[in-house]
Amino acid sequence: MIKTVASVGLPVDEVLEIRKNRIKPDTKINGKKKRISIVTGIHGDELEGQFVCFEIIRRIREEKDKLTGIVDIYPAMNPLGIDSITRGIPGFDLDMNRLFPGNSDGDMTEYLASQIVKDVEGSDACIDIHASNIYLTEIPQIRINEQHKEQLIPLAMKTNVDFIWVHGASTVLESTFAHSLNSRGVPTLVVEMGVGMRITKAYCNQLVDGIFNLMREMGIWQGETITPRKPIISQNPDDVSYLNASVSGIFVPNVKHWEHLKKGDQIGSIIDPLRGKVLDEILSPVDGILFTIREYPVVDEGSLMGRLLRDEALKE
Repeated sequence: MIKTVASVGLPVDEVLEIRKNRIKPDTKINGKKKRISIVTGIHGDELEGQFVCFEIIRRIREEKDKLTGIVDIYPAMNPLGIDSITRGIPGFDLDMNRLFPGNSDGDMTEYLASQIVKDVEGSDACIDIHASNIYLTEIPQIRINEQHKEQLIPLAMKTNVDFIWVHGASTVLESTFAHSLNSRGVPTLVVEMGVGMRITKAYCNQLVDGIFNLMREMGIWQGETITPRKPIISQNPDDVSYLNASVSGIFVPNVKHWEHLKKGDQIGSIIDPLRGKVLDEILSPVDGILFTIREYPVVDEGSLMGRLLRDEALKE
């Protein structure tokens, strides 16, 4: 059932609508039904979640008799951004994920944020799906604010991701969708995977498998599910080593994403296409796994080219 979460009038007699698809069991279920919300499209240039939403609905339709709870699908929290391939809300130059929990008496963007939070509140769990930007590719991972790690890590373990990254508290996180819901008692997991403006079907299917596994654990799904892979969990800021460009140029990688590297292994080169010179050889500073890699080749001095998870984190 398609429902409108919020709507506001736009110029030239247009209307901005944020909608969801609520899927409920066809048969009557005794007792209170559990509810999971799948949210994506907060950033208009992050499209991995679009395929995830499609695939969840498709699989449920094929085995609707296995559904024993409520699944709410929110594919486009920032529909103007998705339509215009804009990360933020076009015309306002605002990052929607810095507006929550919003204000029902505020301007248009604050009103929309408040209505989204109001509608998702009451869920027993929420998955907030993001992609990386156009510059970086990320393995499927869940990022958790350390304030909520005790509640969220057990849930994240069921979602079939490769990596769980626990971050320290930050003031800016307080204005995100996930922080607003976690503070209101809705366990919310933030997924980062793939690359901006693209769909990586293998990553999407991996996450969909994990979401169905979580739904089964919650009592929302009775169909068969996979055994989730055991993720690496990082809770120490020193676990992650960052690769930043020392010069401007074109970054050409020589390794694969999610590859284990030894200290001193060549990750890639920064080249000068005008003079035909190698400006810098990028070597691994540590033993570890490359879980973030540069997708867009043009770099400036200081640009992020990758992240490595140190071997020490794998032994914890």
